[in-house]
Order: sequence, then structure tokens, then C-alpha cells
Amino acid sequence: MYLVVTRSFPPELGGMQSLMWGLTNELSKNFMIKVFADYYENHKEFDKKMNFSIERVGGIKFLRKIRKAQLINEFCRENRVKGIIADHWKSLELIKTSKKKICLIHGKEINHKKGSFLNKRVIKVLNKTEKVIANSEYTKNLAIDIGINKEKIEVINPGVEPQNELNKKSLEKVESLLKVKSPRLITVSRFDKRKNHEKIIMAIRNLKQLYPNIVYICIGYGEEEENIKSLVQELDLNSQVMFFKDISLNLKNALLAKSNIFVMPSIIHKKSVEGFGIAYVEAAQLGIPSLGGKDGGASDAIQHNKTGLICDGNNLDDIYSSLNSMIENKKYLQLGKNASEASINFLWSKIVEKYKKILS
Repeated sequence: MYLVVTRSFPPELGGMQSLMWGLTNELSKNFMIKVFADYYENHKEFDKKMNFSIERVGGIKFLRKIRKAQLINEFCRENRVKGIIADHWKSLELIKTSKKKICLIHGKEINHKKGSFLNKRVIKVLNKTEKVIANSEYTKNLAIDIGINKEKIEVINPGVEPQNELNKKSLEKVESLLKVKSPRLITVSRFDKRKNHEKIIMAIRNLKQLYPNIVYICIGYGEEEENIKSLVQELDLNSQVMFFKDISLNLKNALLAKSNIFVMPSIIHKKSVEGFGIAYVEAAQLGIPSLGGKDGGASDAIQHNKTGLICDGNNLDDIYSSLNSMIENKKYLQLGKNASEASINFLWSKIVEKYKKILS
């Protein structure tokens, strides 16, 4: 039996939640799995449908961490546990067992100044594990730079589920919404500084001169939402930028499928960094190429000049020229075809084979 220890798990929504569910679900087809997850409201219906056991731990954050570690330590003493797979170094910090430990790392959560209190905690936990799984080459190099033993680190990109058939009604709804608007750019992400919506919108202002019917679809929410909407007003781009949030998965996928380019030229903001960018792969599954940023792990998800482009997200001219080069002569069509073919390599059924080698 293997334990999956995670702070983030469905039915709560989010990238980390999807990652931990996809990994757990795929591993459960080959191994006996038990999950220790944080409590989440209305989890019972979800948990009942799973083919693995889920134990939820509630309470205030600090006490919850202690309680969860106690339960795991006790479970390891009383059961035949082969190993523990954790979503985050903090999930392992209080677990005292000689069982094999594997920890996933994503970028932002280990990005602390070398020699700082948090950096020392990260090193202490991760250097006691058997394996550290980095989500990209960027994250691996970051881990080495902050003091993690490079012999322990292996890069395994996050996986995706096979794309479900698109909903016909949602596709028709999107087509009636967008009508003659073209080219169609889209971002699906939180509204925060790292995702770089502001520079995309400034590039749209210039692209509008060449492509009067251009549209930019923003799906998400977050702390930068009002600032982004104010910029759209200021630049008189209300006809070019469309905002969506709290929409169904069917509508989100239809909007993606009917777009031409997924745009997320992420930057490093303070300590926040795009460790990988599963959204690029999800777009690729629908035949949509991406524009990603050179800072972070986007290069693991996007093959430059094959499945999309990598640009300098801090450079407005580079964002503009990269988008223009993808739009000119509809270069995005071939890039999108390549992206769709490459996305097969990110299916969980393929990704899990790397985990199985480590576990066995």
C-alpha cells in the first residue's frame, strides 16, 4: 500500500487538486492507495465514488498539520505501507517514519532565499526523501540552486486526462457569441501579476490596428481582476476583450476549442513563478497552440516553434511580435496540429509509467 498525503484534493477546484487527483487515480489502477487529505466541504459524495480510501482531516491549519501527521505516523506503524507520496514539503515535515518518501515540487513553494529559515526547512525535509519529483527542468534547476541534492531529483511533468467529447450546445453558443470575431486569443487562469494579462491587453491594443476583429477571451478570477478591467476601459478595448468566470467545464472547453491561440506569457513576480503550466497542455489537447513566457517551466509544456512560441514576458514588443507571427498567414493552424499530436505524451496513462518505475 502507498499513502498519498496532500493538502489539495477534489472536490476543491484548482491545478494542484487536479494534479493530485490525476496521479492518485492512475496509481490506484496499479497499487493499493490510501489518501490523507485536508477536509473540504461536501467531500462525502465525491469520496464515495472513488476506488481508493480517502481520510479527511479538518481543523485550523497549524493543528490540522499536526493531527494529520499523527494519523499517518500511527497508520504506518499499524499497516504494511510501502511508501508515501506527498504534494508539498510541508505535508512531510512532521511525518516520522522510515518508509520510502517521495515529494512533488512545483516551483513557487521552494523559491525561498538560500540560507533563510524557510529555505533550511525545505532542504531538511527534501534531502531526507528517497525522490524529489520536479514538474519541469526549470523547477529541478531551482531545487538544485537552493540546496537540494540533485541525485534525488527527477523531472516528471504533470499529466492530463483524455479530452472528453465537446458539448455541441456549448460550441454553438460560443460560435453565436463570437460570430465574425477573429483572430481569437484566450487565457484561462487566475488573474494575478504572474500571469501577465496586462501586457497581453497592451499587445491587443496594437494588434487591433492590423486585425480590427481580434478578440481576447479571459476566463478566471483573482485579485488583479479590477485592475485588468480598468485597463481594458482605459485603452478602449471593451469590444475586443471578453471576461468569463464561474462558467461550466463544457463552456470553458468550447471557448478554448473555438479559439486560435492560448496566451499566457508568464513572468516571475516576487517569488511567484510558473513551474510548469498544465493549461498549455489542456489547450494543446484541443488543437490550440500556446504563447508562453521564458521565465519558469513553460518550455517543458511548449516546444518553441513547433507547438507554440516562447517569448520574454517582460518585453511587450516580444509578446506583440510573437502573437503577430502566429497570426500572420494563420501559422497557428500548423502549430495547433503539432500541439494536438504532442499532447498525447502528457496523458496520465503515459506519465504514470515513470512513477511506477520509482515505486517499484
